[in-house]
Amino acid sequence: MATIKRFEDLDVWKVSRDLCDRLGVIIDSDALKRNFRLIGQIEGSSGSVMDNIAEGFERGTKAEFILFLGYSKGSCGELRSQLYRALDRKYINKEQFQELYLLAVRISVMLQKFINYLLQSQVKGLRKKNPETA
Repeated sequence: MATIKRFEDLDVWKVSRDLCDRLGVIIDSDALKRNFRLIGQIEGSSGSVMDNIAEGFERGTKAEFILFLGYSKGSCGELRSQLYRALDRKYINKEQFQELYLLAVRISVMLQKFINYLLQSQVKGLRKKNPETA
């Protein structure tokens, strides 16, 4: 398995970025009808998914990375709840909801699998580098 040197190389970060981009298209189309609070919450939670992956990676320890992946997973759940609110208010249609919801679920699954992998891994992280396991 190749060593990941940048968070930008992580598949889960790439998919999270795609989700943010798709949400941005909907927000920029004025679909949320000037509900600035919901826009802010959706922007915040979706951005938090990818940002926490990046921050945890850059912290340099496995324990901190796992912690931040958990924050990212929590933000993904928060986003799914916000998608329901957008659907219920008819800011997005059922097809948009389904596409975005499934992508968010996919990210949650990826995050949990990554957390499980890291919990089993002997790699400690860049700040705790062990020449035999780093």
